[in-house]
Amino acid sequence: MANSASGMAVNDECKLKFLELKAKRNHRFIVFKIDEKIQQVSVEKVGSPEETYDDFTACMPANECRYAVFDFDFITDENCQKSKIFFIAWSPDTSRVRSKMLYASSKDRFKRELDGIQVELQATDPSEMSIDIIKGRAL
Repeated sequence: MANSASGMAVNDECKLKFLELKAKRNHRFIVFKIDEKIQQVSVEKVGSPEETYDDFTACMPANECRYAVFDFDFITDENCQKSKIFFIAWSPDTSRVRSKMLYASSKDRFKRELDGIQVELQATDPSEMSIDIIKGRAL
């Protein structure tokens, strides 16, 4: 179903994989890509529960935009095991202007499709989504 504002459809697999990550914890992360030819967001890569944050950041292309969700496990100051689902809008400075505009204009609608996101992060270079920033936003 395309949205009149951005004209962007969301592949059903995006929602299914997100539900698996959220409810069943089958995945550590999911990387989403907009296919500009068919104007649709689709799943590009799914990370297994054993994969780390470094594995996740290695999947982000240096000069192309992506959306991603990451299930971050951490221990609070009270020694409680917790987890937060991060939505990351990856828009590197080196990506095409058209691509950045497309991802920016489609982001809010796409996020609404993924019910259960707890923290949002916008990153234009790897330092803006370092593990220290993730930890800081989670607590």
